[in-house]
Amino acid sequence: MFALALLLGLSMAGLGAWLAALGGSWYYLLAGIGLVLAGLAGVSRRPQIGLPVLGFVLVGTLIWSLWEIAGKNWLPAWPIDLAARIGVIAGLFLLALLVFAMGRQGPDRRAARVGALVGTAGVLAAAAVLVTLGWERPGEPATASGAGADEQVSDTDWTAFGGSPEATRYVAASQITPANVSTLTEAWRFHTGDEQPNDRVFYAGQNTPLKIGDTLFHCSPGNKVFALDPASGEERWRFDPQVDPRAMESMFSAACRAVSYWQEPQATDAPCERRVFVAAADGRLFGLDAGAGAACPTFGDAGIVDLTQGMGLNEPGHASSNSGPAVVGDLVIVGQQVSDNQRRDAPSGVVRAYDARSGALVWAWDAKRTDRPREPLEPGEVWPQGTPNVWNVISGDTELGLVLLGTGNAGNDHWGGNRDPEDDLYSSAVVAVDLETGETLWAFRTVLEDRFDYDIGAQPVVTDLAVEGETRRVVVQGTKTGSIFVLDAQTGEPLRPVELRPAPQGALPGETLSPVQPQSVFYPNYSGVPGANPETIDASHAFGISPIDAALCRIEYHRMRYEGIYTPPTDEGLGTLLFPGTIGGMNWGGLAVDPGRAIAITNHSRLPNRVEMIASDEFDEPPIGDGGRRPDQDVAPQYGAPYGVDRPMWLSPLGVPCIAPPWGFLAATDLETGEMIWSQPLGTGYDMGPLGLPTFLRYAMGTPNIGGGVVTASGLLFIAAAQDDFLRAFETQTGRLLWSGRLPAGGQASAMSYVHEGRQYVAITATGHGQLQTTQGDALVVYALP
Repeated sequence: MFALALLLGLSMAGLGAWLAALGGSWYYLLAGIGLVLAGLAGVSRRPQIGLPVLGFVLVGTLIWSLWEIAGKNWLPAWPIDLAARIGVIAGLFLLALLVFAMGRQGPDRRAARVGALVGTAGVLAAAAVLVTLGWERPGEPATASGAGADEQVSDTDWTAFGGSPEATRYVAASQITPANVSTLTEAWRFHTGDEQPNDRVFYAGQNTPLKIGDTLFHCSPGNKVFALDPASGEERWRFDPQVDPRAMESMFSAACRAVSYWQEPQATDAPCERRVFVAAADGRLFGLDAGAGAACPTFGDAGIVDLTQGMGLNEPGHASSNSGPAVVGDLVIVGQQVSDNQRRDAPSGVVRAYDARSGALVWAWDAKRTDRPREPLEPGEVWPQGTPNVWNVISGDTELGLVLLGTGNAGNDHWGGNRDPEDDLYSSAVVAVDLETGETLWAFRTVLEDRFDYDIGAQPVVTDLAVEGETRRVVVQGTKTGSIFVLDAQTGEPLRPVELRPAPQGALPGETLSPVQPQSVFYPNYSGVPGANPETIDASHAFGISPIDAALCRIEYHRMRYEGIYTPPTDEGLGTLLFPGTIGGMNWGGLAVDPGRAIAITNHSRLPNRVEMIASDEFDEPPIGDGGRRPDQDVAPQYGAPYGVDRPMWLSPLGVPCIAPPWGFLAATDLETGEMIWSQPLGTGYDMGPLGLPTFLRYAMGTPNIGGGVVTASGLLFIAAAQDDFLRAFETQTGRLLWSGRLPAGGQASAMSYVHEGRQYVAITATGHGQLQTTQGDALVVYALP
């Protein structure tokens, strides 16, 4: 044990000297020296000296750890932070103590052995108590019963990704209640058979099924569509667009978040009077007969609209609609993701609206063609290149005649020195366009001159809200920067206070930055630990599961530029610490809004990135379109900019986040008062851990999360999203965990609920997420009461 202490001490002392030279904590240097002295004494057969020194280092480490943890206001998962700081040293001390006591001779040997065993048992008991404090366990069922399981309830449909075009993710069903949800069981399971085709394509299921009448419509990452019986999961038909895997290599993740549905006002069982639309990764939009799954011959060209027309594409999948089309009124509206950070002259971010009957183009919205949305392209003309895209799900309000777009960035995320004014005007913005004409009605920018990849991932939500005693039609928008903005749906005017806060400056040569950034101040900020303002971290937040990787993370912290949120990109040192990172804050899972209770449920990640700008003459990475492929790139080339970018998650050498947990939260906000009702970590390390190995511990430390929840009329929230394989049910008003169901794979999708033939079901896609390294699968799992 003393030899191990000596080796650990030498490593800590060396890293500690480096850290101290960077202006960081002296703890690692001092503790390393102490461990070296203890180790030398022990290996010199003087354990009576080495053991007290080792104990002194342990006590000092404990005091230092508690002091730093207290300085961070005792974050919800602080026992994990404490255990990681003292665990290795405590283990060395206890083992050395046991070896010393067991080998001791003389009349007091029995007392020494008993003392060592008692001390060890005490430490283990204390550790068990700390773990118990954060152990995830369902609470007691609520006393209010609501509707009973045998009560007749009206059937409900789920007609769009967010439940409806308004995207509240709310279902008016109350058969499953806080009182009976603990008895929820799996009703059926369906396997698509769609598996990741090769190690160059990263699948991420992410689908939220639709339930229309007596059919459930589901799609898989390979854009296969399935029609299922809502009560049994029996397959009625399937459609396979036969997407070439190469088209999916250009995507960060191959996904099919949604299909969409449309029907004639007086629809019969005649072919194609009811239609399902799916957008394939290779740029084809299919119109399918909802009853049989066959292509509708009157839609487009034999059932297909070619989305690559006018795009100037020279690489399949460079631009594709992984969020799926949206149906608003009689229009099928398609946005698209454009592979990030490849080139300034990337395919256009144009949003196109097609007639649901004929497939004819009705209008097209592009940041550089807002003055002529109904004007078609001239022969040989292409849509403007590199404009902000809409990669998330599109919302709408047929009563107001609105389509709501949450935009991303122009061609390159982290360099904007050559952007045009229109690019910045419509980047990271909520844009309302006229449903019939595509004309821009208003735009609200959530980030000014975005150089951070803080595009809008969450779907805009349309709902009614009491504002100063008056019911208003509003758009609720969550952002990666943690703000919740509430805007007047007709004018885009903020109905809750928004302040322009000073932002860090110091741009790269030729770059421009906004001196201020908007922040919603009426609601809590959900970019990190929930609070009034975006969380700012320091070196004490650095984390590792051993002193070595913790010290390395601290060294990296001091070698990066970080001045809080909106710290601009840099090419110096190790780059910029981007916090919140590229996945947020709030991402595409969005918000779930209970309109009756005026509660918004949000889930968000707390995981930084390290963003390093690399001069273009220092690497040779061709972009997509010039022979480059994402799986082969060490640097995203940002062709057309003077810098490429490398932006990995900030992880330790053991694959653990370099920031202390929680790494993900779930929270409830009162939209009328602005108060946070509750918040708590979301997710455990049960299926994940160091080096990707599961811990099998259901400790609620919070994990990065992708996906969203559904709220029910009975006061329940169902959500998976976290990096462990569980679907959970929480009480909406209290946040109490009431139930969890084990999934066969990662649930990085948004849950939904529906009532069919008087029985309420809850459904979640469980296919995992290749990039988040969660359990892979191909299942749709559906639950109901017994």
